[in-house]
Amino acid sequence: MTDRRTVAFLTLGICLACGLIISSYFLGSAIKEIKMAERYVTVKGLSERIVEADLAIWNISFRNSANTLEELQRDIDDNKSKLYNFLLEAGFSESEISSMPPQITDTQSLPYYDAGKDREYRYIALTRITLRSNDIAGVKKAMEKSGELVSAGIALGEDSSTRFSFTKLNDIKPEMIAEATKNAREAAEQFARDSGSQVGAIRRATQGYFTIEDRDAGSPDFKIVRVVTTIDFFLSSH
Repeated sequence: MTDRRTVAFLTLGICLACGLIISSYFLGSAIKEIKMAERYVTVKGLSERIVEADLAIWNISFRNSANTLEELQRDIDDNKSKLYNFLLEAGFSESEISSMPPQITDTQSLPYYDAGKDREYRYIALTRITLRSNDIAGVKKAMEKSGELVSAGIALGEDSSTRFSFTKLNDIKPEMIAEATKNAREAAEQFARDSGSQVGAIRRATQGYFTIEDRDAGSPDFKIVRVVTTIDFFLSSH
């Protein structure tokens, strides 16, 4: 009876030992795989494009002063007519030109220091005309000739301004994202070569915001479009 128990205990012990050995093997393999999965490098990829603006918005303002509303309205209508004709003769269509109702101030309701030199007139009107066009070259050419408006008696306001915009970002987004991703992988491959590793699949990728800025102060009609992607690549040993 004792011999049988001894054999049984020995058998059980051998089974437990084998189980521990096998478990240790699989556990070691699992730990190795986890460590391999934790090996990755984080890199950034940049893509830039210089593009030409495709929309110009020219805000033109002018002032008129008069002592009666009737006289003021005649002066406003006269200036608006001259300005519209100037833009139409420059090749723009009426659909590209819009105007806002004039802002009229009664100087008698203002303190003297607010009315300033216009105190001699009771009414002051600020009128804004907006040209919105995709003809960038035409807008720039018209702006160069804006002195003709001054010669015609239209005093352009200090708040007149021009804004150039690029509206076709969606057309270049896919190509720029692909380029930024390619540049990021090249950076990861360089790191891998230096560390004796190989670049694997993408672990995680984050796309930054697209930014559009003037190329420089002297040419706001040209824009720099940028995007930066941040990507984690898995690394494996050779």
